[in-house]
Amino acid sequence: MILILIYILMPAVVIWLCEKYSILNKLGPILLLYIIGAIIGNTGLMPDSAAKIQDIMMTLIIPIAIPLMLFSCDFKRWDIRGALLTLVTGVFAVVVTIIAGYFIFKPYIDPTTVIGQQFNNIAGLMAGVYTGGTPNMAAIKIMLRVPNETYIMVHSYDMLISFIYMIFLLSFGVNFFRKVVGNRKGVEAHKPDSHMPVSEAELDEHPYRDFFTKKNFIPLLGAFGVAILIFAISGALSLLFSANSQIVVIILGITTLGIAASFINPVRRIKKSFDAGMYLIYIFSIVVASMADVTKLDLVGGFYVLLYIIVAIFGSLFLHILLAKIFKLDADTVVIASVALINSAPFVPMMAAAMKNKSVIISGLTIGLVGYAIGNYMGFIIANILKPVL
Repeated sequence: MILILIYILMPAVVIWLCEKYSILNKLGPILLLYIIGAIIGNTGLMPDSAAKIQDIMMTLIIPIAIPLMLFSCDFKRWDIRGALLTLVTGVFAVVVTIIAGYFIFKPYIDPTTVIGQQFNNIAGLMAGVYTGGTPNMAAIKIMLRVPNETYIMVHSYDMLISFIYMIFLLSFGVNFFRKVVGNRKGVEAHKPDSHMPVSEAELDEHPYRDFFTKKNFIPLLGAFGVAILIFAISGALSLLFSANSQIVVIILGITTLGIAASFINPVRRIKKSFDAGMYLIYIFSIVVASMADVTKLDLVGGFYVLLYIIVAIFGSLFLHILLAKIFKLDADTVVIASVALINSAPFVPMMAAAMKNKSVIISGLTIGLVGYAIGNYMGFIIANILKPVL
């Protein structure tokens, strides 16, 4: 119970501190919650029931948060061609870095060890998770019959490096890439008269000050009701599909229905719905950070696997940025696509809010969903392509 209260109330404390102290506001609530969550998860403060609590919260938070964040947005002028080009270049960057990393690190690994024997499958796991997400990694583990120990090692390293990757982007990476690539869309998104699908929350520096007033809170209850209904419908539809496909169906369902609901004027006009969804994302941030247990990592035995994952994550990001320069893509769309591929679709709203550019949410979610759809194929194909060169 105490852990649940910490998860729910800590974002409010952090938001208050950010409004009170400018130095903390520059870091932003999400980065601070990541740091707090990592401290909680790695200092022996977690109770034995933590894993169950975390699983429940991770299951409920995102499917409700995404519709809430979509309700107040206007998606009529979404640039689909730019998103598709960003998706193609992003997947290309991931595949190239994974294949290159395989040949870079393979000579340093003893082929008689489990890691050596499974190295092509490790590449397959990475291809699946970095074009799709954890569900794809789990599915590929079953398809390739990867030993539990190898799977746990790769997944643990992935969580650690993905966490560092997010901190890099949240701290200075986004601004750096905006300077390098240029960000026409990001500039437009800050203008009140922009035609991009931005929400009122983006223009409000203190979105939670009048959150619980009668004029805002009562309509918000209706927004929550619609979001929960969307989640329930999507969950029911997912039961018609196999277990491995259910998460894709749920996210696709809540995204599609959330977009559809945004075209209904009474729903789109509900104030603070985006802020409510964003608060759930803040909770998600501290929960997911507390799940990264660095004490369980075998830093000696899997050293080259760790380096491989670092190259795959950061190499794909920088290659994607290079391709963005060539194809004249804007920085924010590229960064959100990288987050959608590396961290999966649920992280898109969090990063979009941190970038203060909600116009990229739909592009990011779409890219993440396509990634879920192709992740299993990519992982299986990459693992088998690399198998003959063992």
